Amino acid sequence: MVKRFRLVCTAAALVPLTLLAAACSSSSSAPAASKSPTAAAAANASGTSITETGSTILFPLFGAWQTAYSTANPKVTITSGATGSGTGITDAGEDLVNIGASDAPLSASDLAKYPGLLNIPLTVAAIMVNYNLPGVKSLNLSGKVLAEIYTGKITTWNDPAIAALNPGATLPSARIVTLHRADSSGATFQFGSYLNAQDPSLWPAADIGTTITWPSVPGAVAETGNGGMVTGCAGIKDCIAYIGNSYEAKTDAAGLGQASVANKAGKYTTATPAAISAALASFPAVPAAGAEQLINTSAPTGYPIINYEYAIVKKTQPSAAEAKAIKAFLSWILTTGDTSKYLSATFGTAVPSATTSVSQTLVGSLSG
Repeated sequence: MVKRFRLVCTAAALVPLTLLAAACSSSSSAPAASKSPTAAAAANASGTSITETGSTILFPLFGAWQTAYSTANPKVTITSGATGSGTGITDAGEDLVNIGASDAPLSASDLAKYPGLLNIPLTVAAIMVNYNLPGVKSLNLSGKVLAEIYTGKITTWNDPAIAALNPGATLPSARIVTLHRADSSGATFQFGSYLNAQDPSLWPAADIGTTITWPSVPGAVAETGNGGMVTGCAGIKDCIAYIGNSYEAKTDAAGLGQASVANKAGKYTTATPAAISAALASFPAVPAAGAEQLINTSAPTGYPIINYEYAIVKKTQPSAAEAKAIKAFLSWILTTGDTSKYLSATFGTAVPSATTSVSQTLVGSLSG
């Protein structure tokens, strides 16, 4: 297996300049470290600085949010880092940042290790299945077939199982190159959750997580971040990859195809806004704790790999000023940031009003 690491400042490239004119100066692939530790701690304690790390899917949208919020509130400095969901959870749990962004809800082990962490849904995203097959304009893939590809049971694009889902298509005999995440990733969690929901015998629950031991598949490539997945797949003919839909402009520019993926109803859909909304409407209201899986919808027109993007935040902050600053920023996201003005550029979908109410209650519970 080839493992490659890339750190890419993608926010400004993905979000219109009117929203992100200063994104790359105010956000980065790692939290800014321009202040000494003592000065940074003092800034945090005074509520003038908010730090975030985590989800690379949320990173482009978060960059737009932080730019707009800091412009309206110039005394507040916000820094963000596209580090992957697993790191975001750990950083929030270890008090290294105020907010950890995650595509995956907190696990039982996360909550046991870091008591007091909250899942706060902020917006809705999706995981696309992309491929690099010149000349193949459309492709249907089921969870069963994807699981067989990622476990090495299906190795070529013209395998009978793939051909059966794509009658009339001319599929190459080339060997499939699987791409997966090298870092601790919420996208990996959601992709594995979908494979398990579609066929638990091929993809057991033990293989669901932000970090997993990938099956040994000859030629498999590990990439860091969604940006790395886009760049990697663009450079490898015959590849397949799972990529957050906030990078759809990038995958389109790279000439990657987007597969239509089977949902629980047996229908094939791509991650369009309508399909994401149809899937979202098929699930019950989010529980009071804020965590809910939105995988394998039964809605015939729904896309089956969608998820909430969570702010992972400690309920008790180190200071009252920090709690106040974080509450104000997250409240702004829920009332202003999670709207089409910001979401359209990253193909995001707003949370339902009932979810907004749960999130606002969770935000209101923060103290210091």
